[in-house]
Amino acid sequence: YVFTAVDPDFPKRAKELGGGFILGGENYGQGSSREHAALAPMYLGVKAVIAKSFARIHRQNLINFGILPVKLVDQADYDRISQLDDIEIANIADILKRGETEFDLTDKTSGASVKLTHDLSEREREVVLAGGRLNYIKLRRD
Repeated sequence: YVFTAVDPDFPKRAKELGGGFILGGENYGQGSSREHAALAPMYLGVKAVIAKSFARIHRQNLINFGILPVKLVDQADYDRISQLDDIEIANIADILKRGETEFDLTDKTSGASVKLTHDLSEREREVVLAGGRLNYIKLRRD
């Protein structure tokens, strides 16, 4: 039922495509302090949420489930990305490992390039790269 109120085909499409990205607006995740709001997109294969800004608790839940929360540098770019556009964040794992905080999203459908940023701490980057907090803890124990 993830996002079916606004897009009835989202869960089916996410499963068929093996996940993807979510584009969100201001204070994305507001009112979604329960873990399920991040857990369900994780099970659908969502890799990142690109938003204008994030609600604090939901942002942390995304990280805990291995979903990268990134913000649009220019909030006007929100209107440049359309549903079903083929978008890519190239070499994101390497970018996170190097500690870079600003990088590009490429919209292969429109040809647009959009600047993104994150404010993850070193530990949060490690958690996302591990695929979530449980994987991170397991890797630290091995």
